[in-house]
Formats: sequence, C-alpha cells, structure tokens
Amino acid sequence: TDGASMNTIRVLIADDQAIARQGLQVILNSEDDIEVVGQARDGQEALELTEKLNPDLIVMDLKMPRLNGVQATKAIKEKFPSVAILVLTTYDLDDWVANAIRNGANGYLLKDTPPQELVTAIRGTVQGKNYLDPSVAGKMFQQMQQSPATKGRLELSEPLTERELDVLKLLANGFSNGEIAESLKLSEGTVRNYLSTLFSKLGVSDRTKAAVLALQHGLI
Repeated sequence: TDGASMNTIRVLIADDQAIARQGLQVILNSEDDIEVVGQARDGQEALELTEKLNPDLIVMDLKMPRLNGVQATKAIKEKFPSVAILVLTTYDLDDWVANAIRNGANGYLLKDTPPQELVTAIRGTVQGKNYLDPSVAGKMFQQMQQSPATKGRLELSEPLTERELDVLKLLANGFSNGEIAESLKLSEGTVRNYLSTLFSKLGVSDRTKAAVLALQHGLI
C-alpha cells in the first residue's frame, strides 16, 4: 500500500472569516492524511487558488464577497470537475444550498458539525460519497419543489413508481429504514427491497447519492 504521503488529501478552505479559516486549518492539519494547502477569502480567490494549488477538495462557505460560494462552485466545477466541493452552511441558507448542489457541490454540512464528522465527510467525499446533513434536507426539498426548472434532465432506464418516489422523498429527508417503514406502513425488508430497486434505477450505490440526485434533478 502507498504511504500516507501518497494519499494525503489536499484541502483548500474558502471562507471570508479569518477565524473560521484558521479554526478549520487547525482541525484538518491535525489529521495525518489531510493537508490544508491554502485559504481563500472569497469565491474569486478560491477559483484562482484552485488553479494554482490543485486541491482534491474545497471546504466552501456560501456567503462570501466578490464571488459567493454558489458562483464559485459553478465556476470551479466547470473548469475543474474532479475537484470535490463540500459546502459548510448555516440553517438559514437553504435556497443557497440547493443552488450550490445544482451547480455541482458534492454535499453540505452545517457549520456546527462536530470536527470529527467534518473530517469523515472530507475523506468520504474524496472517495466519491456525498454528504447531506439531514437536518436541513427537508427544508431544501421544499425549495427544490418550488423551482421545477431542473426536472426532466435525468434519463432513467425505467421510471420510478409512485411508491418508490415516496421512499426516495423520505430517504432524502434523513429518515432511517425503520422510520420509512413506519411512515409508509411497510416492513423494513420491503423498504430495503425498494431501496435496492431505487439505487439500481438511479445508477447509484448509496442513499446519500440517491438523495443528491433527487435534489439535482427535481425528482420529487
């Protein structure tokens, strides 16, 4: 296996508050496999530093001057699609988060997320997983439902049934299999079967990717 240095995750922090950037840098640099390669004070600087530093992942604040996090996410994903973007947000920015996800963000966490959870999310995101904080997913869905512009972009091999859409909606709102079963009066085994079919139709491997896809394409 490769040594740790071969697998170091190169992280760029984009936040307009110096104290937030420095705090994140301290947390992340204390991990053996993560190295903070730069700090950006706004979205424009994030774009410029991405070009210079070639990070694996950007921890992206949304409300920033010059170029905000949504605009920066769009610009960076267009030029550097392989760079992962993890949005750190607060409760009151749901429409911003929805737009960031539409523009290619790989997931979002709340700013009060425990440090270890953030570290886990960074490692997972670099491996291709998506992270949605369930406590804001519900509000986000309301926002997405009110803006159907993105619907219909996803070509599915088979359309989703009414019941599969019900399961997908609950999943994306952060419900566990047990909670989905209780809500839809199904057994947990049946819910697992629905999820298996859903993942297959959507071409994804896990529930978070399914939720992100549902958000991006207005499936619900």
